[in-house]
Amino acid sequence: MKLFRCLFVFAAVLVAAPAVAGTFVLEGNPIQGGIMFGRVDPGCVVDFDSTYVLVGDDGIFVIGFRHDNPPWSVIHTRCPDGSRRRQFLKVEQREYDEQHIDGLPPEMVTPSAETLARIKADAARVKAVRNIESDLAAYLTAFVWPVKGTITGTFAARRVLNGEPRAPHFGLDIAAPEGTPVVATADGVVGLAEDLYLSGRTVILDHGHGISSSYLHLAGIDVTEGQSVAQGQRIGSVGASGRVTGAHLDWRFNWLQSRLDPVLVAGPMPEE
Repeated sequence: MKLFRCLFVFAAVLVAAPAVAGTFVLEGNPIQGGIMFGRVDPGCVVDFDSTYVLVGDDGIFVIGFRHDNPPWSVIHTRCPDGSRRRQFLKVEQREYDEQHIDGLPPEMVTPSAETLARIKADAARVKAVRNIESDLAAYLTAFVWPVKGTITGTFAARRVLNGEPRAPHFGLDIAAPEGTPVVATADGVVGLAEDLYLSGRTVILDHGHGISSSYLHLAGIDVTEGQSVAQGQRIGSVGASGRVTGAHLDWRFNWLQSRLDPVLVAGPMPEE
């Protein structure tokens, strides 16, 4: 396994505190919705924007940038030898699309109080799974696309549903015929396999160190919670469950609660 995946051109800047010693490597591009990989000496503590980062026994770690990440982020490291480092990153800002979707059932846009309670419970369940920081190392391998098709919705696009502005869309929508197999983007453990109100039949895979992938609106689920899966293994099929207007896969990535752009994490959809 390669130490890091060469997804992006190396980019790191700028200022370091005086007491600097030991190993500190960053690879990747600091951009909203993107990720970077790092390596420090084993035993060092890493704090990224006031979030403590899981560092492997080999010193490897990963960080993710929110879709609305401010222009600057900072990494603090503290090592057993007493050395400290402060690294500032200039984060590339992005402009996102606006998407209008009409024809949704009214209850899917303005739910009842009872339905809203279910939606909140679903969201809490999903949040808990995305907070998992296991020591799995699958996040270091190159991700594959779970299905190929026509991209109908882009990451962080501002949504207008039945004429009403709503929260941004945090996945990549890939239209494909209902029943098309959906495969795991990388090795992982199934953290969630449930039928949720808005996202329909949903699977979330834990790939380690806070990196998770999600598969929404499935027609069927072929895995169970706690199950280990291999990259390329079928986990479900394209469907139209939940709040949708047609069959497609809504594919998402997170680093903990930070929304990531699948195209920045896994690269463009392969032509073949």
